[in-house]
Amino acid sequence: MRRVRAIHLLRAVSSIALSAMLLLLALYTIGREVWVSKVVENVLALANPSSMLAYLASAFLHTDLLVQVVSVIAVFATVWLARELARAMAPSTHFA
Repeated sequence: MRRVRAIHLLRAVSSIALSAMLLLLALYTIGREVWVSKVVENVLALANPSSMLAYLASAFLHTDLLVQVVSVIAVFATVWLARELARAMAPSTHFA
């Protein structure tokens, strides 16, 4: 039984680590390709949320294909990491 628990823990940790590494790699790549501080500065200069959303959509659509693909990967990795962390923190039900 101890081995089963160890394998289950290893599987959970490796999934969390893999999703975190994918997210960090995607964010690093975005940081290398985009001047992030200027994008944040321009977003914060806008007054209302709808214009912020329009700016971000326009910036995403008019950037390089690499940045678009890596941005989608970053969103996927964020959702995956959140899911894995929620599963790891959820109480597990053990049936006898």
